[in-house]
Amino acid sequence: MHNHFVFIAGLHRTGTSLLARLLGAHPQISSITGAPVPENEGCYLQGAIPHTALHGRPGHYATDPLQHHVEGSRYDTLEVKQRLLADWSAWYDPAKPWWLEKSPVNLSRMRLYQQLLPTSQFIVILRHPQVMAAALRKWVDEPVEVLLQYGLAAYRQMAADLPYLHCALVLRYEDLVSRPSAALGAACAYLGLDPIAPALDVRNGNTDYEIDSNAPDGRAVEAMSQWGYEPGGTAVSWEAGLAHPLRDRREHTRAILAGEASF
Repeated sequence: MHNHFVFIAGLHRTGTSLLARLLGAHPQISSITGAPVPENEGCYLQGAIPHTALHGRPGHYATDPLQHHVEGSRYDTLEVKQRLLADWSAWYDPAKPWWLEKSPVNLSRMRLYQQLLPTSQFIVILRHPQVMAAALRKWVDEPVEVLLQYGLAAYRQMAADLPYLHCALVLRYEDLVSRPSAALGAACAYLGLDPIAPALDVRNGNTDYEIDSNAPDGRAVEAMSQWGYEPGGTAVSWEAGLAHPLRDRREHTRAILAGEASF
């Protein structure tokens, strides 16, 4: 059996762990569990790419040029690939075709991982930048305004990386919590798997945060609109970003997200 990686990527406090738990319940997906590291994140369980508290620093890593790893960069080597596989394989069930790895730093490593592991697929999860900034403020001393700009810059870099990826699905936290069965069904369709029901209750954590009533500047508003976000924490209708070489996978995934197909 050939095992393929599905990497979940997103900024801290955007729902990466929630999505990983939901998708990881699929019988054809193996996830890292019981690891002596935060949130079972694989970035701590490998020695191929250095990872310290500074490398994955919330509110900083995703816009640090030194953490943006792409094809042709210093870690694009056979030795790194072999070390990644050696370190990670011990945490997965070889009988399951998909191996799920969830680390926030995946957001800035997708192009490198695709180069090293060409059959990998990627699922990016976004959250309204103003809500993300408010949630991240619990961990980081930076002002909310600075964290908002950090999130927007990280999303710009991610958007610039997407055209290089053969297989990428971009979901939003807001859609995951409002229509968990549909979002999970779309993720399964994207991977070519039969759908499953959500294995846990899902609640909208956005209601936990009070968003600044002062609207961001015009450029921030325009940047948020690219992802279907409006000032104040509102998410409006939006077509998910999707790339896959198989047309039937693309069409089925889009139809589920649009409510035009069953899951």
